[in-house]
Amino acid sequence: MAFLEKTLGFNPKTMKMRTEIIAGATTFLTMSYILAVNPGILSSTGMDKGALFTGTALASAIATLLLAFMAKLPFAQAPSMGLNAFFAYTLCQAMGFSWQQSLAIMLFEGIAFIIITFFNVRELILGAIPANLRYAISAGIGMFIAFIGLKNAEIIVQREGTFIGLGEFTAPCLLGILAILLSGILMARNVKGALFWSIIATTIVGIPMGVTNIPSSWMPVSAPQDISPIFCKFDFNGLFTLKTALVVFSLLIINIFDTIGTLMGLADKTGIVREDGSIPHVREAMMSDAIGTTCGAALGSSTLTTYVESASGIAEGGKSGLTSFVVGILFLIALFLSPIFLLIPSAATSGALVMVGVLMIDSVKKIELDNISEAFPAFITMITMVLCYSIADGICLGILAYVVMKACTKQWNKLNWTLCILSILFILNFILG
Repeated sequence: MAFLEKTLGFNPKTMKMRTEIIAGATTFLTMSYILAVNPGILSSTGMDKGALFTGTALASAIATLLLAFMAKLPFAQAPSMGLNAFFAYTLCQAMGFSWQQSLAIMLFEGIAFIIITFFNVRELILGAIPANLRYAISAGIGMFIAFIGLKNAEIIVQREGTFIGLGEFTAPCLLGILAILLSGILMARNVKGALFWSIIATTIVGIPMGVTNIPSSWMPVSAPQDISPIFCKFDFNGLFTLKTALVVFSLLIINIFDTIGTLMGLADKTGIVREDGSIPHVREAMMSDAIGTTCGAALGSSTLTTYVESASGIAEGGKSGLTSFVVGILFLIALFLSPIFLLIPSAATSGALVMVGVLMIDSVKKIELDNISEAFPAFITMITMVLCYSIADGICLGILAYVVMKACTKQWNKLNWTLCILSILFILNFILG
């Protein structure tokens, strides 16, 4: 017990091992949908789906185990829902980077995150971005993820006259509608692991519909999938440019806001926030995130972050790093269940994507909507993320709109040098890009 207390912060006087184990299993079950969703999103870039499953499970396990031992907190980490979309749909599709170049960009971001965490630079970056834009970025990413879910299920399709529109009632479309409805109903009824159970149920329903394809001689358990097709496949050619630097900065902003916001919310739920508002071991938690992201890039994964689904384990009584240790071990065990997760069609994951969007849109209510100089840039951020199919463009245009609005209304006290310099760089990037 003394060993567990020293390494994982488990105090036998105030905590129960059984409770911590159940809490870890609950958190894993709640967030395990990422094992199906992440390979589905990233494989759209041409990456090997089996290798992506292994990379996702390994990266999640490494980051979560690092957090368990370094921060001793009952939180879990995995590839960020939002930054995996940034990787696939912004970097690879909208901006034209190859997936090998995109992995190199993720490596740059991970190293930069380690440096700014070590030197506590993240507070300066956080302070430079207005609160209303932070909320808009979070909500915009949620809308973007939901849009991807609708598109993957063929509920929303490309239309020649109107750009996009409702799809036909094909089998994937019907399965996607079922996945979305089932996810919403299960979450509304507070079913633990609602998104996971929805994905499994709709995958099974998809078998007679012809959407879920079971290979011949299929077995539910197998040796881990080969990761070599994506392992350390970095391509640094043509990346040392202003465009890349702005992309890395955008990634850093999203990751910092995502991680800090989640850590604050989860710490509040566990009751460990100090009187001055600080969070114990927050620097270690940020560092595990940064190291996890760097390792994840080598494993072929997009940026990792702390998962808000950790709240499910906290609700079960998880209080120490033993909870996150259990989550990490379960991610390693999942390596042997890849045949099950790789069966899952993209239509079956659409419910999870839409519900993540529903949860992230919560940030809108924090925006000062009665102040046009704040609401306008926030709106531009959110709508352009979806319409430009690019999280980075949404952030750039939102910051530009904020600077223009504040300058034209003579609210100079709302501006800072960081915002002004960024605006100039963004304009140059659009002109030269």
